[in-house]
Amino acid sequence: MYTGFIAFLVAVGAVVLAEMGDKTQLLAMAFATKYQAGKVMLGVFIATVFNHALAVAVGNYITRFDGAQIWIQGIASLSFIFFGLWTIRGDKLDGEENRTTRFGPVITVAVAFFIAEMGDKTQLATIALATKFPENAVGVLIGTTTGMLIADAIGIIIGVVLCKKIPERTVKLVSAGAFMLFGFIGTYQVATQQLQLGMTTVLLLMLVLLILTAGASYYLIKKEKEAGHSDTYPSCPCPEDQIKKQQEDK
Repeated sequence: MYTGFIAFLVAVGAVVLAEMGDKTQLLAMAFATKYQAGKVMLGVFIATVFNHALAVAVGNYITRFDGAQIWIQGIASLSFIFFGLWTIRGDKLDGEENRTTRFGPVITVAVAFFIAEMGDKTQLATIALATKFPENAVGVLIGTTTGMLIADAIGIIIGVVLCKKIPERTVKLVSAGAFMLFGFIGTYQVATQQLQLGMTTVLLLMLVLLILTAGASYYLIKKEKEAGHSDTYPSCPCPEDQIKKQQEDK
């Protein structure tokens, strides 16, 4: 029971971090300019349950290979550093917000979200979490689903309902930093507890990893600045979108 609750909390925190500024959060904000927020969140919930259930199943299956446990845990820990770098790089919509179906807003959002989540950062993070908590698959699934709903609700409320500009660079850097911290802690634990490397070797390994991560982060931040990306996420819908939303909600 206790470990299940820990798995739930870690999953919530990790996915909230992964989702902040992620493509699917931007997608939720885009759909909220067209449909009622409640319908958007219901669609997000449906898509997330199916998508993350698949991810948890994959992660749980991987852990059944007993001889590869050390490799699995090592890769899972390093993947969090990779997710941090991915967060710095950022995401953008590739037209998913224009996807429509004949089955109404909820199904439209659910289909678009399910497809957008395939291979996305939050789905991969869910797989990594499932490998870290193989005995608490349900806790991971509930936690990642809750985290997705929290992050997308934050985006919709702040960016669309309250019409406030969301500081993109600040959000990305904080989220990336937290992810990298988790990754370094996990890597240290694998090196000392499972690989049982000497402290000198561990410190050297961590130093090399820190240098590589810092260099990659600097490159991505510099590249983003050179590209002249805006420091805020899109917020309020234009008047035409508001009128269209009102008409479709009737």
